[in-house]
Amino acid sequence: MKDTIDLLEAIGQDAALRYASAEELTKVLVQAEASEALKEAVAFDDSLRLSKELGPIKQKSPQVNTGPCHEEEPEEEIEEEIEEEIEEEIEEEKPLKVPVPATPHSPGRK
Repeated sequence: MKDTIDLLEAIGQDAALRYASAEELTKVLVQAEASEALKEAVAFDDSLRLSKELGPIKQKSPQVNTGPCHEEEPEEEIEEEIEEEIEEEIEEEKPLKVPVPATPHSPGRK
């Protein structure tokens, strides 16, 4: 009997086998003297049948960081920083001196 893992690897590497129908693949597995569990898994399209031979597979959780890339500041802090920046800009600005045109009733006009 061939090693099930080796047969699964061979099936995965051969496009003709990977996309073969269940009947065609079962014929190949019979000729290769595959295990009963592998032949049943292919015939019934049920990979759980391999657990008889390979045992249960423990799934490991992916090690993906789903959190933010940087520490986020609370909204209140952000709003305070914006207000401070605006106040600083206002303090730094010099008041504009806009000349006011004289009107007919303004003092100094005849």
